[in-house]
Amino acid sequence: MARSSLLLLIVVVVVCALAPALSAAGPASVQGRVIDPSGQPVAGAAVTLRAPSGAARSARTARDGSFAFTELAPGAYDVTVSADGFRAEPARVTAGADESAAVVMALRLAALTDSVVVSASYVDVPTSEATSNVLAITRREIADRQFVSVADALRLVPGMTIAPTGGLGSVTSLFPRGGESDYTLVLVDGVKLNSVGGGFDFGHLTTFGLKQIEVVRGPQSAVFGSDAIGGVVQLRSAIGGRPAARGLIEAGSFGTTRLAVGSTGTRGAFDWGVSLERASSDGWTDVAPGSTDMVTNDDYRASDVALAANWRAGASSTLRIDARVGTNDRGNPGPFGSNPVGAFGGIDRVSRGANDTGTGSVLFTHEWNPQTALRVQTTYADLRSHFTSAWGDSDARSRRVTAQAQVDRSFAAAFSATAGAAFETERADSTYITGAQSQQIPVERWIASLFGEARWHAASRIFVTGGVRASAVTRGAIEADPFAWTPRPLLAQDQLVSVNPRAAVSYYVRTSDDARGNWSRVHASAGTGIRPPDAFEIAYTDNPSLKPERSQSVDGGFEQALAGGLVVVDATAFLNHYDDLIVAVGRSLQDYSRYRTDNISNARARGVETSAAVRTRHGLEVRVTYTFLDTEVLAVDGSAGAAPPPFVPGDPLVRRPRHQAGLDLVWNISRATFTARAGGRSSVLDVEPNWGASGGLFHAPGFAVADLGGAFHVTPTIDVTARVENLFDRPYETVLGYPAPRRSFTVGVRVATGR
Repeated sequence: MARSSLLLLIVVVVVCALAPALSAAGPASVQGRVIDPSGQPVAGAAVTLRAPSGAARSARTARDGSFAFTELAPGAYDVTVSADGFRAEPARVTAGADESAAVVMALRLAALTDSVVVSASYVDVPTSEATSNVLAITRREIADRQFVSVADALRLVPGMTIAPTGGLGSVTSLFPRGGESDYTLVLVDGVKLNSVGGGFDFGHLTTFGLKQIEVVRGPQSAVFGSDAIGGVVQLRSAIGGRPAARGLIEAGSFGTTRLAVGSTGTRGAFDWGVSLERASSDGWTDVAPGSTDMVTNDDYRASDVALAANWRAGASSTLRIDARVGTNDRGNPGPFGSNPVGAFGGIDRVSRGANDTGTGSVLFTHEWNPQTALRVQTTYADLRSHFTSAWGDSDARSRRVTAQAQVDRSFAAAFSATAGAAFETERADSTYITGAQSQQIPVERWIASLFGEARWHAASRIFVTGGVRASAVTRGAIEADPFAWTPRPLLAQDQLVSVNPRAAVSYYVRTSDDARGNWSRVHASAGTGIRPPDAFEIAYTDNPSLKPERSQSVDGGFEQALAGGLVVVDATAFLNHYDDLIVAVGRSLQDYSRYRTDNISNARARGVETSAAVRTRHGLEVRVTYTFLDTEVLAVDGSAGAAPPPFVPGDPLVRRPRHQAGLDLVWNISRATFTARAGGRSSVLDVEPNWGASGGLFHAPGFAVADLGGAFHVTPTIDVTARVENLFDRPYETVLGYPAPRRSFTVGVRVATGR
């Protein structure tokens, strides 16, 4: 499959490179300046030029605030500017043959930056025009708040519950809007990072070298296919711009150190981005709470390298290559905190896990003319893990190859569409997945998809998106395993077709072009998502037609800008239904299925996400978030009051807090940046930490925790940083049985040239 995908890409590149332009007219260009509210030029602002087809080009403003796009086909284009702390209305410019259109983009202070995102649709769109519930966390926001991990940054997003099981590198789960921990699709520059079946550990994702983190809430299978059942998190690497180098070195409590270096830049038609990072920590090395047992085996080591290169072939074609490799190793001392049934057996001094990740992507884009563009991408991901325990060693591996081609076409000034096809092959291997001769066997799956999306907008007030993706999901045959604890019969090859639609609308009741700069927006969306079974769900079933888990979701809300855009409040209500959940049938549910596992369980989640963002003219930024979440285990199919044990209908889902809130402050003054964060949640239902659900259900107490940080700008290129996490040294557990780190201190130095 990898060879055929590469061959497809080479053919498309050659054909497009040799194809004549559809317009014989002379080239056009667009140039302009970006100025701040006082009329001064803004250097380093990100400017995006979007053709009617949706194809986008980007540039950074020079020291005098100028930018230019040359060698364009004649036509109309939209210009968007992203600059942290500012906002500007997108501008429409028209450039004729052998002409240059000029535009001045005037910025104004704003609570939220209008960023261009790639995760809300099949084409790039500004967040102000996106119909999805998308939030972009920019590079500047990451740096100001000293976010080390992506999980830390995601705490800014309402509706997302982060559940780490300890300190640096510990297993960290994300629950999107009440969904399961394997309901979020995670991508880096278009490459899927989830294991086969959707599982993902956020404990190893760091923020260094990223341009932006994009979070889309709600099912997105209409755009991204399988595993995007509850939401999407996409990481975008920094690349291009004025040549720059960055580095940091940090040291702190728990023997934690971090070293990272990177570079981005542009030379002629070539863009690059590179980052290298090394982190380590001794973890918890004190006595376990409520015990005399000394905690060991909580150490962590990780190394990551990322490379990105982009080459512009003429005015209409680009070729981008991305590659990442990473390795990490962490001890697993087990749960040494809350011990509700007295099952704590002491610190596990043997178990530890190691992971090796390699990913790659090749992306080719070609603009036939301003109305028509082609996009072809092929990706590869290889995720390996090795686990050592007192019971022996085990290995697991997930491999995935994808190929996707799409055509973006504008049919009128207000209407455009995308159509395309995709193919994906997945393979999972594990020490514990064996065949008739007790030999290790693979679980293989192929997904072929056709998709389409239509986009309509009018007068910069109403934006409508509708799309659908039809996928044929084929699972390969699995040979019998007669020697398993529960023998598995032969599972013949199985195929099903899943159709996932999505529709969304955003309407500006009032736009920001009035004298006060305020605006009002309402938005709504509805869609479905799927998560095909993971390798163990397939390998340990006798059900030959185990189906994907499914979600149906609707949401709606409003967004209001006040004080000229310096205050933005948002509230969104959502309702999710999760159907065909895969559960072990067992004796208590044997009347509702004849298989050991089946798609008979159901659940519901509903709630309200609220946020407020404030920016003052004196450098102070404030963000407040609050999420109310109500989840419920529903009766299994065909029953009036049965649920998978140990649940009964009406129980909340585990580790989903009913109330969750956060406060985030950043104050930029003169030569310093100060940050303060506070957040917490109410109590949650959880499982016994040593025995899991079989040990019973218990409530984990709620908590609140605060952090402080600061950076002193010694020179324009050097910052000295410091932060205190868990400022008040509160003992708490996000996951029952796993104590969070106590108060810690970190100091460091950041260096950035060319910024």
